[in-house]
Amino acid sequence: MPASGAVTRNTLRQQIADALRDEVLAGRLQPGEEFTVKQIAEQYGVSATPVREALVDLCAQGLLDSDQHRGFRVHEFSVDDYRGMVEARMLVVDGIFRRDARHPWPGEPDLSYGVALVSIRRRGEAAARAARAGDLDVLIGYDIRYWRELGRLVSSNDHIADFLHRLRVQAWVFSVPYLRSDRDLVGWLWSGHVELVDAITRGDAEGAVAVVRDYNARSLEWADRLDRRSGRTG
Repeated sequence: MPASGAVTRNTLRQQIADALRDEVLAGRLQPGEEFTVKQIAEQYGVSATPVREALVDLCAQGLLDSDQHRGFRVHEFSVDDYRGMVEARMLVVDGIFRRDARHPWPGEPDLSYGVALVSIRRRGEAAARAARAGDLDVLIGYDIRYWRELGRLVSSNDHIADFLHRLRVQAWVFSVPYLRSDRDLVGWLWSGHVELVDAITRGDAEGAVAVVRDYNARSLEWADRLDRRSGRTG
């Protein structure tokens, strides 16, 4: 019984954390917005313990800030924070693709690797369609899953994949409020998911690096645009 109870609580804790993360990504919880454990527990109709644990988890992921006297609030990332995320993922992904030429490009056919790439490509196709249509809500869901699965496949290292996933979510949390108010939304949404998977499928490490570098350059260009719009020159 104790083990079963622990599993149930941990599952609920994860469900609450996922739900709150989705609220932030959807823009329903805004940067700087404050709330308490009691408010969230009442909202979801659950006890305070799994809520508190979920909120602590989101703090550890950098999505929330904790204030001992006022509860929790959604973290406010700056443009410079965003640049740091882009530069960090650029270094990590570039390193993954450029390390040993035999990995992640298997020399012998690998059925499981190929099946995984097909699945990731389908997610990439859905993400690219959403990006071209300007459907931000659909794009975010597919994009996060696409990069998480791709990170696990090409790095073969859960620590690296988890780090990249955390950067991905944080970057979206920063970007969402700006993108939702941007008239040129489609012009700034990346849709190169399929191109990247195809390069990996061909074993073209240089091609994959080029796709990712172009994406990151566009991301930094967007950050510069945000600074110009705010009158900040750096």
